Amino acid sequence: MTVVYREERATAEEIRSALPDPPSNSAVRATIRILEDKGVLTHEKEGRTHVYYPTTPPDEAAQSALEQLKQTFFEGSASKAVSTLLSSADLSEEELDEISRLINRARSQDNSS
Repeated sequence: MTVVYREERATAEEIRSALPDPPSNSAVRATIRILEDKGVLTHEKEGRTHVYYPTTPPDEAAQSALEQLKQTFFEGSASKAVSTLLSSADLSEEELDEISRLINRARSQDNSS
């Protein structure tokens, strides 16, 4: 999906060749079929070639993936997910400051509701 989002539209071969240590052509096509079955990818025919493009904006897809991750690995708990991220990431002072600003913004939005 990263390749398709970056390129906006791509053939199976373009997707495969853009991947580091590219998997087999059949593996890429199988993954594309799964993504189409899930509804996050679709295609148009251009001659004999299928050109794939995302059906969901990247931010919406990221939100959905994050929710799935949170439910699967963190019992639905945002604080457990954030705790894991903070304990496993090598964060710079700037990143920590930005996280603090985001927390303060979330608190002020909660208080104004």
